[in-house]
Amino acid sequence: MAVPKRKQSNSRTGKRRSHHFIRPKQLQPCPRCSEPKPSHVVCPNCGYYMGREMVKMGE
Repeated sequence: MAVPKRKQSNSRTGKRRSHHFIRPKQLQPCPRCSEPKPSHVVCPNCGYYMGREMVKMGE
């Protein structure tokens, strides 16, 4: 069974984990209502996606 010969340093562990952070959601303005929304998602304000109405929103 393979076992590490020496303890990995805190610096080396931190370098490995440097990419494990959470990135914020990228928001884009909706082309129809100009409200910020995540890309590739139906707009929660107007219900449109790719120029078509996907969800009927109550006025």
